[in-house]
Amino acid sequence: MDHAQLLSAFREKGILHLKEGNGKVITFMKTELWKPEMGEDWTFLLFDLFQIRTICEPFSEVSLDIVEYANKPTVYHSPANRIIKNGPIVDGVLKFSLILEPNWNKLLFQISQPVVVKIDTNETTSHQTPILFPLLSPSTKEMFLGPDGDVKILKG
Repeated sequence: MDHAQLLSAFREKGILHLKEGNGKVITFMKTELWKPEMGEDWTFLLFDLFQIRTICEPFSEVSLDIVEYANKPTVYHSPANRIIKNGPIVDGVLKFSLILEPNWNKLLFQISQPVVVKIDTNETTSHQTPILFPLLSPSTKEMFLGPDGDVKILKG
């Protein structure tokens, strides 16, 4: 994965369409560029646990441990931080995922801010990588995590 080229393309326009190893095109976008007409099927991507504080209400230690020790790709649904003014938030809840796969994590680290991603956008792109995007794995789980330690498995 050519991080420098992808990072440059993202910084130039705030949006990046990238064909990953399964042949699906995923779209990364700065949160401030998201508009309601783009739909709600976007997920905040994080590269580090501390970023949860910037997008979600304060978490209990139990909820943080669940995110930190997850061994499969997981999309979490959690109450959004009130300071977030723009982004795919439905009824006060947003979706996020902590990406741990080293190549994708490095790209997100270099972007250095939470971004939103939409999977399988069918956009045309010249950017591609043979590396599989973790959230496209058949073992991807979805959970609701509440700030008080509430946990609900949505897709196991």
